[in-house]
Amino acid sequence: MKFSQRLAYYLFGFLIGGMFLIYFFGEKKTEFCYMPNCRVLKDLRSKPVTYSAEVKKTFNEGWVTNEDIKKSLQYGDVDFSLSNVEFEGGKKYIIVGRNAANENILIEMINYPDRVTLNAVKKQ
Repeated sequence: MKFSQRLAYYLFGFLIGGMFLIYFFGEKKTEFCYMPNCRVLKDLRSKPVTYSAEVKKTFNEGWVTNEDIKKSLQYGDVDFSLSNVEFEGGKKYIIVGRNAANENILIEMINYPDRVTLNAVKKQ
């Protein structure tokens, strides 16, 4: 079998396999989180969030909103040097994100097995 024929068979099989993958994975909204930052943020997003009194006061000040917190949980960075510390029956995580004014904010969250508590939001 000539090289051109082998190449044609290979490309045909590659095309069929690519179409197969697009068909099965194109409709699913899967998210492949293998890195530690992505896994922690995905776990925090998947649980119901409760707010502390300090956070409610911070929201009333107006420099940060609930939408900023959601975007930080999607695109923020977890500071692992300060995070994954046992805290009141859960684990404390510090997330570095940005608010609507493009200012850095620090978000302190406590991750319990069944819920997440937003403990504090601070400007950095």
